[in-house]
Amino acid sequence: MPLAASADAIEAARGRLRGIAVRTPLVPLELPNRTRPIRLKLETLQPVGSFKIRGAGSAITAASRDRLAHGVYTASAGNMAQGVAWCARAVGVPCTVIVPEHAPAAKISAVERLGATIVRVSLDRWWQVMVERTYPGMDGLFVHPVSDPDVIAGNATIAAEILDDAPDTDTVLVPFGGGGLSCGIALGLRARGSTARVFACEVATAAPLWASLRAGKPSTVTRTPSFVDGIGMGSLLEEMWPLASTVLGGSLVSSVDDVARAVRFLAERAHVIAEGAGATSVAAAMTGQAAGDHVVCVVSGGSLDLAKLITILEGGVPS
Repeated sequence: MPLAASADAIEAARGRLRGIAVRTPLVPLELPNRTRPIRLKLETLQPVGSFKIRGAGSAITAASRDRLAHGVYTASAGNMAQGVAWCARAVGVPCTVIVPEHAPAAKISAVERLGATIVRVSLDRWWQVMVERTYPGMDGLFVHPVSDPDVIAGNATIAAEILDDAPDTDTVLVPFGGGGLSCGIALGLRARGSTARVFACEVATAAPLWASLRAGKPSTVTRTPSFVDGIGMGSLLEEMWPLASTVLGGSLVSSVDDVARAVRFLAERAHVIAEGAGATSVAAAMTGQAAGDHVVCVVSGGSLDLAKLITILEGGVPS
């Protein structure tokens, strides 16, 4: 199945997600460097604190009961793990999550509270699961966190909501991890006839899309760990490159310091708690990288360790 999402597929996903995903609001936020407020698409308000419940819910509810008979599993550093675990519990099937060794404690604790089984592996082994889409001993439904057509269709439902609430939107800034969210939103906008441009937002400690777009081909970068743990791998999934290079308007890269400032600004001015990855869209807008008149920033998630949040609120940057 090609990595795309038709208008029919998106509407079907939207129907399946009723009662699972929340229809999140658009909230205006004034920035010092802009004459018009930006709008925040607050996916932090989802039941698991991130947009991932949309893709997870879309994929799991699209599967037959026979396909779900042996449960579900995914590979995730935290947010997709919570989304898949929440949806698995809702339909009454077991869930296993393959997590990298650097996965944040707050996210892992949330996954365990949802009843999922945790399997810890090295970062390289975790990435291998993402690439191979399988793990020894697992025979349930594998829900890929990025490159699954049903997951992408679930993510695309965000675009429909944005246009319902703000049809004048001309620019959408989206955190970029693997590309499933940003590409899904871009496809969703196109399906509704919108010409709004979608920009991926990355962090300077690992910006593989920026490097790939500059080189004109998938490229590998050096990853430096930071508190921005929900995005930032060393490379792209090969299957996402044709889609990302076609439907996205480019990559906007912010420093770790800029992301921390965005997290603090969101807490102080919008009373919104965003994780580092979720705040990269706002960081890009705050640093003047968004040229549109009617800008929407997708705040993709809010799972942030309290100790890191305290450090940021006190003016620091978590190590």
